[in-house]
Amino acid sequence: MKKLNPITLAIVAGTMATFPAVAQQQNQSAAEVEEVLQVVGSRLSMRTATDGSAPVDIISAEDLAATGITETAKALQYSVPSFNFPSSSITDGTDAVRPASLRGLSPDHTLVLINGKRRHSSALVHLNGTTGRGSSNADLNAIPIAAIKRIEVLRDGAAALYGSDAIAGVINIVLKDNAEGGMSNLQLGQTHKGDGEQWKLSASNGFKVGDDGAFTLSGEVHSKNRTNRAEPDPRQQYPLLPNGELDPREQTFDRNSFHVGDADYENASLFANLEIGVGESASFYAFGGFSDRTSESGAFYRRALQSNTLTEIYPDGFLPILAPDVKDYSGYLGFEWMLDEWTFDLSAGYGFSEFQYNVKNSLNASLGPDLTPTTFEAGTLQNGETNLTFDAQRFIPFANNSDLSIAMGVSYRENSYEVIAGDEASYINGGYQGRPGGSQGFTGFAPESEVDQSRDNIGLYLEAENQLTTDFMWGAAVRHEDYSDFGTNTSWKISGRYDATDQLAVRATANTGFRAPSVQQLYFTNISTLFVDRGNGPEPEQSGTFNNISPVTEALGIGDLQPEESESLSLGVVWNGFEGLTVTVDAFQIEIQDRIILSGDVTPSDSAAVADALADISAENARFFVNAVDTTTRGIDVVVSKQFDLSGYGDLKTQLAYGYNDTDIDAINLPSLLDGLEDVLFDENEQVRMTESVPKHSGSLGLTHQMGKWSTNLQLSYFGTYDIYYSSGTETYGPDWITDLTVGYQWNEAISVKLGAQNLFSQYPDRRSEGNQFNGIFVYPLTNSPIGFNGGYFFTELEYRF
Repeated sequence: MKKLNPITLAIVAGTMATFPAVAQQQNQSAAEVEEVLQVVGSRLSMRTATDGSAPVDIISAEDLAATGITETAKALQYSVPSFNFPSSSITDGTDAVRPASLRGLSPDHTLVLINGKRRHSSALVHLNGTTGRGSSNADLNAIPIAAIKRIEVLRDGAAALYGSDAIAGVINIVLKDNAEGGMSNLQLGQTHKGDGEQWKLSASNGFKVGDDGAFTLSGEVHSKNRTNRAEPDPRQQYPLLPNGELDPREQTFDRNSFHVGDADYENASLFANLEIGVGESASFYAFGGFSDRTSESGAFYRRALQSNTLTEIYPDGFLPILAPDVKDYSGYLGFEWMLDEWTFDLSAGYGFSEFQYNVKNSLNASLGPDLTPTTFEAGTLQNGETNLTFDAQRFIPFANNSDLSIAMGVSYRENSYEVIAGDEASYINGGYQGRPGGSQGFTGFAPESEVDQSRDNIGLYLEAENQLTTDFMWGAAVRHEDYSDFGTNTSWKISGRYDATDQLAVRATANTGFRAPSVQQLYFTNISTLFVDRGNGPEPEQSGTFNNISPVTEALGIGDLQPEESESLSLGVVWNGFEGLTVTVDAFQIEIQDRIILSGDVTPSDSAAVADALADISAENARFFVNAVDTTTRGIDVVVSKQFDLSGYGDLKTQLAYGYNDTDIDAINLPSLLDGLEDVLFDENEQVRMTESVPKHSGSLGLTHQMGKWSTNLQLSYFGTYDIYYSSGTETYGPDWITDLTVGYQWNEAISVKLGAQNLFSQYPDRRSEGNQFNGIFVYPLTNSPIGFNGGYFFTELEYRF
């Protein structure tokens, strides 16, 4: 039995023609073989992805390879204009697992699937000033590009189809499933500044199993050196001499002491995909993989004159290095079979993410020079997710001699979250000379931060889908979820498409959705040293993040977290016109109520209630997760594509894509006990981050030319303006234009070589204003830049196919 794409069995069909799934050969004339796509959530055969009722982007393995980009999330950013993957530096763990988002919403508003099955999120919570602060997202870079057959991006609300999280859309990563043949690839490159040297070795191979089974194994090893775009530190480094003069070491100090740029990076990953036919009408499938990543990024430099330095150990000061070890494991197995007119799919999966904080080149000043270590294990975050699903689908006769697809199913999910304390030396205050406690760079998790919690939910769905006439198709879905921690939610979706002519069609969807509070938001807690800008530049403070079961949040009357709820509408037109020209234009509106935020910092001076709540806590300020904001996001997506036969000059594939999104805050609703603190809990900084930190306009023009053994890929990418808030006010950056160019040569049937440049003209983000450059050290924004801060990257690549 040819196994149906698991997506079509795991979800409901309101999107109708969203993701193309397994391509099958149909009976065709000898002159032409036509490919028929079975789309995600749809039991109806579609000729192309534009035949459906919702917008979808399809990025093939060839499209990914053409760019030479080494990170899965970054490759998506340059392929899908509505997808954002900004760079960041000096943002603790976020330097290792960066947030990514769709349609300008939060990273946790996008659901990630692999082969149509739900993917777990990272254990990391983004705490610093990046886009998506307070969220956790699936780590797309844990999935090697070598393992990917294609990526399918549904730009439409789909919580009624998948359950929680799919408010902005869905990213489905389809793994390679070839039964024979494979490839190996080696890329070498560096930035135009001569740093950031990297190499990546990847390979994939397919094996035949039995008569019609396939096992595909793919992996990669990736090593990257750091980049640094910090300017010299002009500040005084050493205490004044007894006579009041500067220490003569000021003249010889190496002032290139900060690290602003990409981290040192080592990653190894391996993924497998298996399918075996069982008899004539059943199949067994399994897939999964692991990744193990280490990185090293800098914190703020500790000067020799500061109290958090011990000159007996570091006479000239030191740069703490955050060196997390990030592990990710996942596995799914399932069985699909037919019985009479029914198709059944039973599957089980488990995903696990571990983020272990390690700090190097550091110390705990409060322990004194004789007792402090210089390396620390500062604690570990662990996130686990178990999924069980059972789905059934069949066709029944319907009106107008059509077939009605009926699908139903049940799912069970358990999420667990654990915070494990670090070494005692990483968090303790030893009292030496009144110096600050904890490991510098990142204070470890103390025993009082430890949690080991879980929650579970059951989901039921029912969907119907029908091609009523040759011109009209419709779908409807409803899903009910029951969570152990906050209760129930019911979501629905309807969709339709009408082909007005052979070239012109209109499509529309309407749906409700929700996002349950993640276990990270429910249970993460920690007190650590953060650099907070109170108007005089970044200064260290003991900052507490308290979960909703903490006595602090209970004393402040924060209340239990509730799910975010959404209402979405989309309306689009599709035109398949002259000689293969395709144009899609889709407008959307997404209203979200009770969005969860990580609040701003409240201090004892803000109110008596805060002072009482923090009276017995070592934290100087407090922040917490709270349902606080209602928003409306509106936008439009445009995609134009066409292929040209240039006769003796080869073939040219072109695509123009544009995305616009704009988020407005409709209401701010804070706990009653904290009335009057709106400007603190959700201040201008957080409002700018939610509404302006992602470019509203983005677009790309891609040209791929093939002629004989030569291939050329040219892409122009546009990122509009975005804002970052500083204590002195808001600054606007952009717009930015980026040019990527690769040229490849097919040496023979097996060997090809490629030369390429990403950011060919070495464009940098706008410089920060002089007043926001932290003494001239941080010349570029540390967060939110869609083009990064490395300038051009130049590479060569060798590939062998067999």
